[in-house]
Amino acid sequence: MKYEGVIIRPPSEANSLIVQITVGCSHNRCTFCPTYKAKRFRIKTFEEIKEDIDEAAQSGWAIERVFLADGDALICPQPRLMEIMDYLNERLPRLRRVGIYANAKGVLKKTADELRELKEAKLGIIYLGVESGDEAVLERVRKGATYERLLQAGRMAKEAGIKLSVTVLLGIGGRERSREHALATGRILTELDPDYVGALSVMIVPGTPLYEEQVQGRFVPLTPFELIEELRIMLANTDMHGLFFSNHASNYLPLKVRMPKDKETALQLIDEIVAKRDPALLRPDYLRAL
Repeated sequence: MKYEGVIIRPPSEANSLIVQITVGCSHNRCTFCPTYKAKRFRIKTFEEIKEDIDEAAQSGWAIERVFLADGDALICPQPRLMEIMDYLNERLPRLRRVGIYANAKGVLKKTADELRELKEAKLGIIYLGVESGDEAVLERVRKGATYERLLQAGRMAKEAGIKLSVTVLLGIGGRERSREHALATGRILTELDPDYVGALSVMIVPGTPLYEEQVQGRFVPLTPFELIEELRIMLANTDMHGLFFSNHASNYLPLKVRMPKDKETALQLIDEIVAKRDPALLRPDYLRAL
């Protein structure tokens, strides 16, 4: 497999074959994200992608899941994407599901019929980076999408029968907009009602615009317990039917909450931890990672 640069994938795709169909991120302006800064965005040629799929097909592995990288691979034009999907199905007879990263723009460039066509070709899940429901935060981090466009994109994916996994970022509003961020994010998650939510904690990386804001005092990050308090507000204001995770390596408090059944139990656990204020109950910083 010929990968260009650092490749990331969702935790749930740990056992999937990763096929890189784009390099980098077509947006690549988010102030908090260092992942694709060294890459110039391009869509790989079908010949490049075909070689990787052929290599995987000849490996003898029983491949049932594939994840299409890089950062917003759904941005590929529909004819190219269907060409890839059809070839995956042709060469990998045991294939059950394909997953893909997307931003709002990538989803909204598709028609409802095109999304259903992808679903029929085994696109089973879209990972949509929402980050926040707070318009002020979305603008500040240069997300390139409004609340309404994120909501529209998520609903389009669900209406096509594709599972929706949403990523949100704890702490991205800083101390200044922590409560507004938590409340608005709970609201958009409620309206989206995704199948999965992954809550990550923002980690400020040198070289990013967000790091410069912190250095200049324009962004004040939350303390570990403030992040957990923000998580509580967000979770308390989210009404959905699916799994709410905060078990990413960036988080101080790993949770797996089956909504709505486990919601109150999770909130009680958070309250107990916040009341004790014992750092030993949290994931230590040396174990946290992007």
